[in-house]
Amino acid sequence: MNVSPLALLGGEPALTTPGPHFTWPPIEEADRRAVATQLETSVSVPDRSGVVADLEDALASCLGVRHVVTTCTGTAALHSMYAAAGVGPGDEVIVPALTFHATATPLFHLGAHPVLADVDDRGQLDLDAAARRVTARTKAVIAVHLWGLPQDMDALVPFADEHGLKLLEDGSHAYGATWNGRRIGSFGTAAAFSLNGPKPLSAGEGGFVATDDDELYYRVLLHGQFNKRCRREIPPGHPLARFAVTGMGLKLRIHPLAAALARAQLTRSEGYLAGRQDIASRLCAALDGVPGVRVPNVPAAARPSWYALPLRYEAAEVGGLPLERFLAALHAEGAVETDRPGSTCPLHTHPLFQHPGALLPGYADRRPTAAGGYPTAEHVHATTFKLPVWHREDGLRVADAYAAAMAKVAAHAKDLM
Repeated sequence: MNVSPLALLGGEPALTTPGPHFTWPPIEEADRRAVATQLETSVSVPDRSGVVADLEDALASCLGVRHVVTTCTGTAALHSMYAAAGVGPGDEVIVPALTFHATATPLFHLGAHPVLADVDDRGQLDLDAAARRVTARTKAVIAVHLWGLPQDMDALVPFADEHGLKLLEDGSHAYGATWNGRRIGSFGTAAAFSLNGPKPLSAGEGGFVATDDDELYYRVLLHGQFNKRCRREIPPGHPLARFAVTGMGLKLRIHPLAAALARAQLTRSEGYLAGRQDIASRLCAALDGVPGVRVPNVPAAARPSWYALPLRYEAAEVGGLPLERFLAALHAEGAVETDRPGSTCPLHTHPLFQHPGALLPGYADRRPTAAGGYPTAEHVHATTFKLPVWHREDGLRVADAYAAAMAKVAAHAKDLM
């Protein structure tokens, strides 16, 4: 009787080093010094000064935009961006059906309506589907650079122009990504980014809005900064200046300790991005041709930030083996960081999008989002699994072990049936 070499069936695992195999952000002595120094300097920065000004100036320079406003989270950045873009009651914003829910949920708090459009096989917004969703109430379309892979901005920019829509960007996964050498976050009227723990640039918690538009910049300030920032940055003669003390009544400032961490991380971010690019290329080369695994097709114009490496599972190539069984075998091989997308999923499957009125009274009369209306989003999600992308040379060995584990499971998939 032949014994399978798969660890799930009693064989030796491909990777014996215990996990976790990936942690982020990498904390170095410079980060500790930056946070400790800020702790002794100030733990509250109510205006645009000190570490907050330093971080915003550096981010604006990196992205090639005129204005950056930091926020306490990426969700807050999206909220401020939509509010500043003039999205309000009854307005519609076209959102790809496959994304993290915070791309769309701030719209509920503005009285607006996220209008979902299906995605293509890459998981990116299907512009034909989006065009069918445009109405007289459509205000904007949002580009989501999911997993750090840039959307096709050569197609999205003219799409927005053709339909008279504001183009906004959700760059939460994509700090440092580029399209044709131009930074993601500089294409639309405005862009929102996350600085949450595992993002390519991390503050632990935080976010920011980037824009070249002065008016939108003032309104971002009024949405979540108020008082000192607004009084000092909105020109006294501007019609909005009279609202400076209260703004819109929200307080969404970044914490100075988070800003200090992000600023220290930013000095090393280009090295991190280059390291991720090298290891992502290495993983894709190793996995290309492994039965059951499809690596992303990255256009020549795109340089991803590689927040994660999304892979597609082709069950037919491994005898119809279910993805859950494939992943269980990978985990047994020691590749414990391999997982499936969780809350990043087809938005119409969330109860909040089916019945928003249960939590938000203003949506009590909204019809439930139809199930089955986004077949490609459902298929892409059902067949996607992902890996972290390491950034240093010491990650090469782990990345190679994960690729070897995947090839091993694919080669012996029949043993798992």
